[in-house]
Amino acid sequence: MGELANCASCDQLFVKITRDICPDCIKEEDRLFEIVYNFIKKRENRQATIPEIVKATGVEEDVILQFVRDNRLRSTQFPNLSYPCERCGNPIVKGKLCENCTTDISADLRYQQEIEKVQRKNEEARNKKQTYYTRD
Repeated sequence: MGELANCASCDQLFVKITRDICPDCIKEEDRLFEIVYNFIKKRENRQATIPEIVKATGVEEDVILQFVRDNRLRSTQFPNLSYPCERCGNPIVKGKLCENCTTDISADLRYQQEIEKVQRKNEEARNKKQTYYTRD
């Protein structure tokens, strides 16, 4: 069952079933997708970059980037379609982070885990009670 929500695009109230935008905005998005797709499906336009597509179609760059992120436009079919990494801004074709940022974050996480392991050992050593024995 749907729930009431405001459209993420136009702020209109609608019954949300699957997407965060209202049916009118979905129709507009589909219309824009058709414009972009009809442009790049032509053989001479398959190598077009996003700025070239924006210039030729008039569709905003953010909308085209969202089509690429949603895999409506695949980089396997159109090799020059990429979007920026969310951390460094380098062009990528899948995911949210580039390979370098993924490697850096993984290394930082491993380093942090090692620090926490050492801190836990130190804490255990401090909390460990010592027993003293005396002779009778």
